[in-house]
Parts: sequence; C-alpha cells; structure tokens
Amino acid sequence: MTTLSSFPNPNPNPNPIFHPDQSQTLDFDSAMPPQPQSPPPHHSPESPSTPPQLLQLSFNQDHACFAAAMDNGFRIFNCDPFRELFRREFDGGGIGHVEMLFRCNILALVGGGSHPQYPQTKVMIWDDHQGRCIGELSFRTVVHGVRLRRDRIIVIVEQKIFVYNFADLKLLQQIETIANPKGLCEVSQGSDSLVVACPGLHKGQIRVEHYAMKKTRFISAHDSRIACFALTLDGLLIATASTKGTLVRIFNTDNGTLLQEVRRGANVAEIFSVAFSSTAQWLAVSSDKGTVHVFGLKVTSSVPEHEKPQSSSNSDAAINPSNSPLSFIKFKGVLPKYFNSEWSVAQFHLQEGSHYTVAFGLQKNTVVILGMDGSFYRCQFDPEHGGEMIQLEHHNFLKPETVL
Repeated sequence: MTTLSSFPNPNPNPNPIFHPDQSQTLDFDSAMPPQPQSPPPHHSPESPSTPPQLLQLSFNQDHACFAAAMDNGFRIFNCDPFRELFRREFDGGGIGHVEMLFRCNILALVGGGSHPQYPQTKVMIWDDHQGRCIGELSFRTVVHGVRLRRDRIIVIVEQKIFVYNFADLKLLQQIETIANPKGLCEVSQGSDSLVVACPGLHKGQIRVEHYAMKKTRFISAHDSRIACFALTLDGLLIATASTKGTLVRIFNTDNGTLLQEVRRGANVAEIFSVAFSSTAQWLAVSSDKGTVHVFGLKVTSSVPEHEKPQSSSNSDAAINPSNSPLSFIKFKGVLPKYFNSEWSVAQFHLQEGSHYTVAFGLQKNTVVILGMDGSFYRCQFDPEHGGEMIQLEHHNFLKPETVL
C-alpha cells in the first residue's frame, strides 16, 4: 500500500496543500467487496524522447484546482498561485478522465489512452491518502464522463446517465439521453439542493432534474445538437450552446424561461466550454476560433415567481423574447437579427484551432484558461470598459520545470 506521504515532497508536511475535505467521511471499503491492490503509482523522470500525452483537462468544483489526465497517470494543479500539487504515474497505464471532489483525497478515474490503466468501462474511486482504488463502478459500455459532488456520483455513458449515492455507491436513478459521446452532464454544488442537467432524448433538448422538488424540466434550447452547457453553483441557471456555435442562451432551469441570449460571433464555430462566474454576473465562452469571450449577464439565479414560463424558439438565429424584462432592442424587421443578441464585453485571443477550457478565477474579474497543448493562462478583464483582457501569467504545465 502506498500512502501520500511516501511521495517526494519539498515540504516536510506530508500533505501541505491537498487537504482532505473534513465535511464528509466516505467509507467505501465497508460498502464494497475487497478490491485488488492497484499497481503502486510512482514519480519517475520523464524521457525527453517520449513526453507524456495529455488526454483530458477538468477543473474542480470551485475552479481553484484542475486535473490533467495523462497517458501515464494524472496530475493535480493549483490555479492561484499556479503550481503543480502532485502527480501519480503508472507503469505504462493511461488515465482518460480525472474528476476531483473539491480538494479532498477522493478522485474518480477512468482509464484512457493506448494502454489504459483501468478498463474504460469502469469508474475507479481513488483514495490518494491510501494510494489505491477503494471502489469501482462497472458498466457494459465505455464511460464518457464522471461528475462528483459530496453526496452523489454521476456517470455518463453513450445514451444513459447513472446517479449514485456517494456514501454506499447505491444506484438511485438511470436517465435515458440522446447519443452523448462528449459525456455532457452538469451537476449543482449547493448543499441544500441537487440539480442535474443532461441532454434530453431529442436534438437540441436539455433535461433538468430538480431532486428537491421532484421535478423534471425539458428545455428546447436549440435546433442543432447541444455542444456544451454549464450550470450555476445553485443549479438555477443554465447556459447552453449548440454545434452551430454562434449563440449562447441562458435559461431558468425551474420553469424553462429563456432569460438572455449572447452572441459569440456570426460565423459557425465549435464552442468548447462555457462557464458562469460564482455570482452569475459573468459568462465566459471558449471556441475553436481562438477567442475567449466574457459576457455580462443581466439575470440572477433567483427569478420572481410571477414570471411565467415562456416558449423559447428552437431556432439558432438570434431571438429576443417579447415578454422578457431583458428585452432591450425592438427594431423588428429593421435591423439584422444578430443585432438583437448581446456581444461580449471582454476578449482574450489565443491560437485558433486549439482546444481551450475556461473558468473564472478566485480573484475578482479574472479568467483561467487551460489548453490541451499544456498552456495555462490567467487573465483579468475590465468590467467597465471591457476590451482585450490583460494577461497576468502564462505557463506550460507539461514542461518539467513547472513541477514544484
């Protein structure tokens, strides 16, 4: 058995940064049959001729850290200040997906790469204090994604989503979806409510499960297929983008009302990620056009009860709900439709064609950008004047010199 303290650490404290989350005690060993000992991870020097391949990137729930899934293991980084916290490397075994649970010692792993460390049909529950897997969930098909919160594990396969209780791995619900190869699914993180959003059974449709209210809401968000979406922390707002990639729409998840629409651009693009700020005041969007946009939102997570659901258009052309209090342009039939949607306040330009994931930083008016080329950017935008963001720092987290 390998423990966290057995790995090289420049700080004499065996676990100075990646602290266990004391708000919940997870006892998987009592709920699971005995698990075979996982091959011990190790920290080995990288060969310059065969650098490890980056397979996936994901932020943790509060965007304070991010995880990198590699073809030889996984690495955990802190965003502000930027530094590598630790890495776990396996003998030739790849990890295709890493999902953190805030900053605690429990992670969810899925095998990946040309030589997966674990079967791609399994979700392995990794305890980094023990340095081994303490539980697993097996499926008949390949796992496309995992989402965690303190009381739930959500697993995404091609056309189904499984919701488990975290403490005992008991299956609570199965949700049928349209084909979902990207593993699209989002979960709220509020302790007083559980909201899960996933693709529906039809093209362009979002399904939202409000567990506290025992209510399911279907939202016809776009004509085209859903490319990505994001929930606010409380799960009351959802931002959606289609494969057309010109518009992002913000809906109330309780009643399905279209609240606001923002425009990334006039040309078709692949939107990689959308993200709310913690206060839902801002929305960030990244795409293959190489520009990260920040939009100002006029909505909040609480919508007055007297506002009734409005039928949202299925068209991916710009729309402006006539009954919405957010309507601000009413030149019907005069101006082109793209004038009816709102454009970004601030932008940051990157290499076009590269895959970037965006989130808001812990400091006010900052954005963190992760690239599949190993790039890390932290930028700041001016909320009043907008324009080009200021780059605060840039690193390549795949280079050995970034390891602390």
